[in-house]
Amino acid sequence: MKKIAYCFFLLFSFSVTAQQNDSLTIRRIYDEALTGSKCYGWLDYLSNKIGGRLSGSKEAAQAVNYVHMELTKLSLDSSVLQEVMVPHWVRGTKEQAWMETGSRKVMLNICALGGSIATPKGGLVAEVVEVYDWEEMEKLGAGRLSGKIVFMNHPMKPEFINTFEAYGEAAKYRYGTAMRAAKYGALGVVVRSMTLAMDDYPHTGAMGYVDTIPKIPACAISTRGAEMLSKMLKKEPAAKFGFSMATQILPDTLSHNVIGEIRGTEFPDEIIVVGGHLDAWDNGDGSHDDGAGVVQSMEVLRIFKALNIRPKRTIRCVAFMNEENGGKGGEKYAKAAKSSGRKHIAAIESDAGGFSPRGFTFKGNKEAMEK
Repeated sequence: MKKIAYCFFLLFSFSVTAQQNDSLTIRRIYDEALTGSKCYGWLDYLSNKIGGRLSGSKEAAQAVNYVHMELTKLSLDSSVLQEVMVPHWVRGTKEQAWMETGSRKVMLNICALGGSIATPKGGLVAEVVEVYDWEEMEKLGAGRLSGKIVFMNHPMKPEFINTFEAYGEAAKYRYGTAMRAAKYGALGVVVRSMTLAMDDYPHTGAMGYVDTIPKIPACAISTRGAEMLSKMLKKEPAAKFGFSMATQILPDTLSHNVIGEIRGTEFPDEIIVVGGHLDAWDNGDGSHDDGAGVVQSMEVLRIFKALNIRPKRTIRCVAFMNEENGGKGGEKYAKAAKSSGRKHIAAIESDAGGFSPRGFTFKGNKEAMEK
């Protein structure tokens, strides 16, 4: 009995000591993150010195070189560039849009959706048909939409407490409306910007085409512009909408994922990934989407090095290229990881902005969730 009690005491003492050690280490990590962080300096450079970093651009190449240089400075076990071919879409000269009502021409704020083809030289002008969703559009059909510009005026829903849920519900219309409208003979598409704010800043984002359906130009209109356009159409249903875009779709170009890691002491072939995407839309600075996610991931490795913590499993930071308009960086990384023979046991992506942390979301099957 004494032996059992003694063994229990040893196990209990070991457990308490382990918990205390974990607690002290977590405290050290916490303090280092708050007192020695490099995040703001890194993010300042990515956002303000480089700016928008759309895949294929010179800014994207500059960002790759910068992040690789900064990871190399940390003296990691490895810091490498992984080649990946990415789409190269160029916005071109400033987009323009207007509403023609009688002899009056009212200018509106738009931006081309990422991946859109250009309008004909001089712009595209046609009657515009306002719809709220795809169901309404399909009811109108070719009889009403052929030869027209479709105005998808679907606002984000403020009743969703989770803003990303509201965004996801609305963003499908940005991506898919051009394909659906083209089936009915529409000439172009204008989509309400994905934001709950009422402002004059149109939001870009990816849209899609398929080769079996004619490609038509697509733009986003600011939320204030959308409200104005809707009101004008109610007064003058036959009014015409015009827009001009000089976008280009160039051949795919070579870019890179940036990968840095600290190898595990006991299980080096078991990998935990932390990452974000390095590319960002060209008409912003990419600070929240997703510069913050990239520098947060870099900071994980910096803290481990600063505190001389050697993890049991390999911790790898990945700055992915081309999340915004293709996902080619993620696809390339996954393909290489599958053939490497090393096992990925967890992946943490940060792509929700650099706001106050509120927790984690998790995607996986029941078995993974329980683990």
